[in-house]
Amino acid sequence: MAEQPTTAMAEQPTAAMAEQPTAAMAEQPTAAMAEQPTAAMAEQPTAAMAMTDEPFRIGAMDALTGPAETYGNPIIQAKLLAVEEINAAGGINGRMLELIAEDSKCAALDAITAYNKLTDVDGVKIILGTTCSGAMLGAAPLAEAEGVVMLSASATSPDIAMAGDYIFRTAINDNQLGIDTGNTMTVDGIHHLATITESTDYAEGARRTSVARFEELGNQVVASENYSSDITDFRSQLTKLINAEPDGIYLAAQQEFSAGTILKQLRELGYEGPVYAETVATGPVALQIAGEAATGMKAIIPNPELTTPEGVAFLTNFEARWGNVATIPWFQASAYDDVYIAAECLARTGDDQDTDGFRDCLYGLTRSGAIGDNYSFDANGDLTGLGNVVVQVLPVSERNDDNLGYVSLGEAPTP
Repeated sequence: MAEQPTTAMAEQPTAAMAEQPTAAMAEQPTAAMAEQPTAAMAEQPTAAMAMTDEPFRIGAMDALTGPAETYGNPIIQAKLLAVEEINAAGGINGRMLELIAEDSKCAALDAITAYNKLTDVDGVKIILGTTCSGAMLGAAPLAEAEGVVMLSASATSPDIAMAGDYIFRTAINDNQLGIDTGNTMTVDGIHHLATITESTDYAEGARRTSVARFEELGNQVVASENYSSDITDFRSQLTKLINAEPDGIYLAAQQEFSAGTILKQLRELGYEGPVYAETVATGPVALQIAGEAATGMKAIIPNPELTTPEGVAFLTNFEARWGNVATIPWFQASAYDDVYIAAECLARTGDDQDTDGFRDCLYGLTRSGAIGDNYSFDANGDLTGLGNVVVQVLPVSERNDDNLGYVSLGEAPTP
């Protein structure tokens, strides 16, 4: 995936660039960046809060290199933007916010390495991340055992819901993705399905929940194939799917390169039926590789139309700051909101080491932000109050930065 970066991808920060996003990075934001301080951030510290010039220090773990860098880098950019805005507005109770970023590479072992560096070397107790479900599930047991809070903007595996009392996310649980996908395919008249799935926690979770709902509605899976993340030629597996004569094919990918390549090779093999997928297959790199082969594909994704005042401001400020549009707008906005959530809870606790207080703040929070209005966390730390939509990929001639290559069809139908 890293071998085919677009021009926009070349503008993303590398892992080295992201290693020291300290408060000093935020000293010269534009005026537009200072428009989003919350009331909580402006609160005067109470007597119980120690007066100090030291910044609040939190960590970030994202896929800055490797197969998921096409969305890991835009996510860290969104977090850095929020840090800059908060510091430009005076910080949190007069203290700056410092974000220390590490590369979790969308892998459990790398996430553990990043986690140990942040906690053991940097002394961080609050971590925003990770990008990927497998990385989150790798680091979560350590965080839970040590009382370190993790808050992910994009890890969606159903298994994360049971990862512990210090584990939260502003990503929509794939259990909902599965319901929406199964419903959509059934309403579209798909009763015999073939699936192809990347062998990662995220992709397998997306397939598992989607197939469960699909079969619950009385339908049948007639063929299934899995592939490892280093595969680049899928023709043999795709031929098996086509030979099963399905009504439709479901694609669950972790990386955009494989998603785009599968779509392209599928059409090259002569398959003309419908294709269904999830967020990754709608990314800019996937659509660029697939070209016209992606046209007509339906995907269930979090609503990309950011219509709240905070969402509109985020899109404008992100493009002004980084020189390119938000390519995965909901997940980037989710990461942006996570920083503001962290700032709100730090304003309440006054201590970046008070993880119990921070955790309790999250459980009691109801927020309106860039991703939507009035969302909160349930007893498992899962996001509640927001949902997915169905999108359909447009012909190449109609794709642009404004529509990101697809059109929203609204909420998933109910059979």
